Amino acid sequence: MARAAVEDLLFLMDQAFEGGEWHSLLSNLRAVTPEDWSRRPDGGHRMIRDIVRHVGGCKLMYHDYAFGTSSLWWDQPDVTGEVRTRTSAEAIEWLREGQGLLRRSLESLDDSELTRPRPTNWGELRETRWIFATMIEHDLYHAGEINHLRSLLQGTDRWEYDGP
Repeated sequence: MARAAVEDLLFLMDQAFEGGEWHSLLSNLRAVTPEDWSRRPDGGHRMIRDIVRHVGGCKLMYHDYAFGTSSLWWDQPDVTGEVRTRTSAEAIEWLREGQGLLRRSLESLDDSELTRPRPTNWGELRETRWIFATMIEHDLYHAGEINHLRSLLQGTDRWEYDGP
């Protein structure tokens, strides 16, 4: 039972979610102050909390359709995260739960299953590896968004080497 590709995906998932000092989703969330959690930047529409709700909901939806019962919907409280994201600390716990579901499902596979088509919440079949690659990209993409919104809110939207 070959697992080299599965192990690589697990490593990349872990790095995108909580690894490294700067780029991961959780490292960027840890830099968010309680005041910035539910504040909109000038001219902006989304708050950091909104982005986190989207990320967490996607983890649950992708998992449910690819590995679960395909019974979740976007408007369900478990998916919207409204109750679980009042603070960033609560949200991180909720994100960890969704990440755990995905991670355990990937851990249970061998490499031969990575090309197996699985259902998505929008009705298409996608290869298992595509689903996990998308979840990795998704964490990194939104980590960058969170970083930028936080830097706008905190007035630090510059490169560190540019100085104050």
